[in-house]
Amino acid sequence: MTETAPREGLDPAQSAALEELVAAEIAAPVSDEARCLADAIRARHAGAARAVAFYGSCLRRGSADGVHDFYLVVDDYRDAYASRALAWANALLPPNVFYLECAHRGATLRAKYAVVSRDDLVRGCAGDARRIGSWARFAQPVAAAWVADDAARRALVDASCDAVRTAVCVALHVSGADPGDPGAIWRQLFRATYAAEWRPERDGSSDAIYDERPARFDAALEAALASLEARGRVQRGADDAVRVVDPVTLPRPLVAKALAAAQLLKSALTFGEWLPYALWKVERHSGVHLEASERQRRHPWLFAWPLVFRALRSGALR
Repeated sequence: MTETAPREGLDPAQSAALEELVAAEIAAPVSDEARCLADAIRARHAGAARAVAFYGSCLRRGSADGVHDFYLVVDDYRDAYASRALAWANALLPPNVFYLECAHRGATLRAKYAVVSRDDLVRGCAGDARRIGSWARFAQPVAAAWVADDAARRALVDASCDAVRTAVCVALHVSGADPGDPGAIWRQLFRATYAAEWRPERDGSSDAIYDERPARFDAALEAALASLEARGRVQRGADDAVRVVDPVTLPRPLVAKALAAAQLLKSALTFGEWLPYALWKVERHSGVHLEASERQRRHPWLFAWPLVFRALRSGALR
């Protein structure tokens, strides 16, 4: 990233506000349910885990209802799997995505988790435009459900700070909005990142990311702008107008959709019992009910395609 001289007189405390905000979120306690799932995720990849990062709607809402979202951060993909094929697929197109269930106090907990190496996470959060998923997710509130040591915690803080800065650079480019209207900036950003993926979501569902925690995102925007200005990546005029010196852009829609489709197909191979989960999520987020036959459940790759086409025609998947 190109860096220019920061504005004279910038308060160093302002540029440190982003790290303070993110570090407090990373250190925040998580629910017993999230901790239980994090332990189950680590057990699947014994010895490889460096951190388990918890994010998504269950964290934002403080709820155990639904599917918990995690990132498992590892040092090396070969250490994370017994299968060389899974390690190769993870390195070729990170992350690999898996589904997990575990029993907790008489209830069934559900989790979706992505496996990513520390190096790939750093690249993704720092602004690799092809890896929208990394920075778009780590720009949201993230808590450490488990970390191996202080260095692993520090790495999560650094990646999340980079993700917020990247998101703000993209947001200013996408929206052209006035930084004085943070709601418009964040909503347009998450609409754009959702549109770059294949998602079974209702219209406006991406707005909930901001609307559930507006004060947090308002503070993150201001802190990120100060941090970016301190690094010379944005400039503010006398009228507080912001110019991005080193913009980060989204990939072209066709490229983004192609990458998302490849990731979705790979996830279908790694996910496990993906068809029942996918149909449940389509109905939960879009209200469209699709019923799979026994044959489709047993052999989804051969016989589930009519359900995919029905989801596309109905607008449940776009």
